[in-house]
Amino acid sequence: MKAKDIAALFGLAALWGASFLFIRIASPAIGPFLTIQGRVTIAAVALLIYIFIIGQSTRWRQLWKQYLIIGALNAAIPFTLIATASLHLNASILAIINSMTPLFTALAVWGWMKEKLSTKKWIGIFVGIIGVAILVGWSPIPFTSEVIIAILLSILSTVSYGFAGVYAKKTFDGVPPLSVAYGQQIGATLLLIPFTLLNLPKSTSVFTPIVGLSVVGVALLCTAIGYLLYFYLITSVGPTKTLSVTFMIPLFGMIWGGVFLNEQITIGMIAGLFVILGSIFLISDIKK
Repeated sequence: MKAKDIAALFGLAALWGASFLFIRIASPAIGPFLTIQGRVTIAAVALLIYIFIIGQSTRWRQLWKQYLIIGALNAAIPFTLIATASLHLNASILAIINSMTPLFTALAVWGWMKEKLSTKKWIGIFVGIIGVAILVGWSPIPFTSEVIIAILLSILSTVSYGFAGVYAKKTFDGVPPLSVAYGQQIGATLLLIPFTLLNLPKSTSVFTPIVGLSVVGVALLCTAIGYLLYFYLITSVGPTKTLSVTFMIPLFGMIWGGVFLNEQITIGMIAGLFVILGSIFLISDIKK
C-alpha cells in the first residue's frame, strides 16, 4: 500500500477506536438514546452536505424502506446497545468485544445465506468464544449482574452488525456506498426519535461542554469522516486490505481509554484481545 493509504488505514482505526471513548463519556451523562440520536443525526447532516457538494444522489425515494432496515441493523440497534453497555463497561473492553463483528458476520452468512463455513472458520469462531471468556473472566471490572448484561448487550451489537453486513450485501448491489452510508444514518435518525423523546435527561445540568464535544466528535469524526476514509480505502486498496482495520480498532480503543479516561489495561485484557484477533484472522481469510 502507498503511504497515504497506510495513513488512511491508521486514521480510520484511530477514529473508530475513539468512538468508544466518546460514547463512554457521553452516554452515562445524557443517556444512550440521546447520545446515539446526536451521533446519527449530525453524521447524516454532514454526509448529506458532502453528497450535495459532489453532486451525488441519495436515492432516498427508491430505497427508503431498505435504508430504514440497514439504519436499524447497522446503526440504531448496535450503536444504542453499545451506548447502553458503556454505562457499566469501559471503553477498552467495549472496543475489544466489538472486534468480534467478523465472527458473527460469518455466522450470519452461514445461517442466512446458507454458505458453508470451512473448518478453519469454525475453529476461528470457537477461538473467538474462548477469547471473550478470557476477557470477561480476567477483566478488572467487578463481575456483577449489571456487567454481565452489559457484556451481553455489547455482544448483541456485533450480532446486529453481522446481519447488517449480510443484508447490505444482498440489498445494495450497485448502490454507491456513500449513499448507503447516508441512508443508514438518516434511517437510524428517524427510527430513534420516538425512543429519544421518551428518554430525555431530566436535568439540563448534564449538558456539559465535554459531553457536547463527545457527541459531536463521535458524529463528525468517527462516523461522517470515518465513513469517508472507509470508502476511500475500499476504492484505493480493496475490501480485503481495508478489513485489516478490524485488527487495529481495539488497540486504539485501549489506547484512548487509557490516555483520556485512565482505564486500567490488564494482562487478561491483552490476552483476550490477542485470542479474539486470532479468531478474526482465521475467519476473515485476510491475505497479502
